[in-house]
Amino acid sequence: QVQLVESGGGLVQAGGSLRLSCAASGRTFSLYALGWFRQAPGKERDIVAAISRDDSTTFYADSVKGRFTISRDNAKNTAYLQMNSLRPEDTAVYYCAARSARGDYYYTLSSDYYYWGQGTQVTVSS
Repeated sequence: QVQLVESGGGLVQAGGSLRLSCAASGRTFSLYALGWFRQAPGKERDIVAAISRDDSTTFYADSVKGRFTISRDNAKNTAYLQMNSLRPEDTAVYYCAARSARGDYYYTLSSDYYYWGQGTQVTVSS
């Protein structure tokens, strides 16, 4: 079992930056592959970025490539999502997710994940 808590959301103008954090407690953080998802009102929960448990591989949705960076610090039991050049269409609730995994695997479907945080709101004004 692992508990996830997101933080760092807020209101930002278009072109600005935010860094989301996902703090984990419970079992060994380094055993888990991680993902960031987002869900806008009336829309499905979509993958934003994912990272393997050993930090060797990452995935980004096309819509955020070159603007967002996923990272993790296993010593601090924390994952991050650095979001630059934010756009109004990035507005959503952002969720951190985790699942046990092999070293270099990442996962992009929400159904692949076992554990979820409560979400943090990101609002980008135009």
